[in-house]
Amino acid sequence: MNNKELDFLIQEGEGFNLEFKESYNSNIAKEICAMANANGGKVLIGVTDSGKIKPVVLNNRMKSEIQDLVRKFDPSFSVDVNEFEGVIIIDVPEGKKKPYSTNGKFYMRQGACSQQLSRDEIRDLFMDEGLIRFDEKINKKFDLAKDFNDEAYNTFLEKMGIKTNLTREEVLRNLELLDDDNKLKNAGVLMFCKKASKFISSATITCAVFRGKTKTKVIDSKEFDADLYTNYTEAFLYLESRINTEYIIRGGGPRKEILELPEEALREALLNAIAHRDYFSIGNIQISIFSDRIEIDNPGSLIGNIKVEDLYKKSFPRNNLLFGLMHRIELVEKIGSGLMRINEMMDEYLLPHPLLDVSDVRFGITFERPDLQKMSVEERMEKYAKVGEKVGEKVGEKVGEKLSENQRKIIELIKKNSNVSIVYLAKNVGIAEKNIEGNLKKLKDKGFIERIGPAKGGHWEVVKE
Repeated sequence: MNNKELDFLIQEGEGFNLEFKESYNSNIAKEICAMANANGGKVLIGVTDSGKIKPVVLNNRMKSEIQDLVRKFDPSFSVDVNEFEGVIIIDVPEGKKKPYSTNGKFYMRQGACSQQLSRDEIRDLFMDEGLIRFDEKINKKFDLAKDFNDEAYNTFLEKMGIKTNLTREEVLRNLELLDDDNKLKNAGVLMFCKKASKFISSATITCAVFRGKTKTKVIDSKEFDADLYTNYTEAFLYLESRINTEYIIRGGGPRKEILELPEEALREALLNAIAHRDYFSIGNIQISIFSDRIEIDNPGSLIGNIKVEDLYKKSFPRNNLLFGLMHRIELVEKIGSGLMRINEMMDEYLLPHPLLDVSDVRFGITFERPDLQKMSVEERMEKYAKVGEKVGEKVGEKVGEKLSENQRKIIELIKKNSNVSIVYLAKNVGIAEKNIEGNLKKLKDKGFIERIGPAKGGHWEVVKE
């Protein structure tokens, strides 16, 4: 460890392979266990959630306690513990005898959180998926010198908000994407390749427009075969350009463009397909646009004994390492509630919830396209607002005052700790800091919360619930 590496880790922030702890306590066993069951990682003690160093001294007693915690794992485990510049660094290797438990509880890393699973859940995950997942496997065909996409890499760092003097190899190693022989794991290949199919034949997205309600006549189609972020953005632009857009002009203000279906719901469905698909499969992600519906299909059924209804309660990423990278650049922000958010957005459009089609080999989601001749998007949204105003959750509550799930969580966290930070809220709600700031502003504007005192040194108060 050196100053540049420590600075990069702190800038990187908490994620799939990295956890910050302001001080030492036995709860770190949960984080170590979760990383051992995943792809390994690092726990930094002496770093706050906001990335400030609060120096901690590593003494022999603390070092022995940490080693004793992991020796008591079932099966027994070991880690490296060192100190640098007042920060204790616990290097957690990927476990060789998965799954591990601590105090009889099993944990898996989900984005920046460690999530407890039952023994049956974690057993089924490992039985169905094997001990090595596709995104964690080394890709021997990828040549780091010839095949690496520097533009995709720079975009990734920019979206992470990181500036560093570390070499590319040092960054990739800190992201747990590179092995000791400088070979890139499949998750890194997906993120930083120039042509995905050269290394992972099925890592493309095919979009097609059909005439009518069947696949008999193809009007247009296109396959996207670049790095993951480019494939996502270009595939969505293609989808967006092939469905109807309604233009709304009110007063003298600028024209507002609204898609016939909720844009964020479509984005969420596409990102879910990319993050959770089975990359061992020879099939690719397919977006099919019909006159009456849009279908997004990805290879891979539900893992383990997971049922469709479970997806509304908890996240079960098939590709944890890849999911963690997508979480870092805010492509996936919420843990385990994507389908709930999609349904909420469809409700606002007064449209039926999308249908899920799960088979042994594929997972599909179908959005019914509305008939804009019968009712425009604007009319539906106005009707939804009137219904909300009439049957509001509380007396006198207007639709604009309804609290989203995220806003309710923010209020509950503020009630528990009026000095709560934006960083803490982002971590515990499961969305980006910028989205926390936006929700705080909305809650203030609606009179639910109030800021007492300055930005630094002040605190929040819940005015109404």
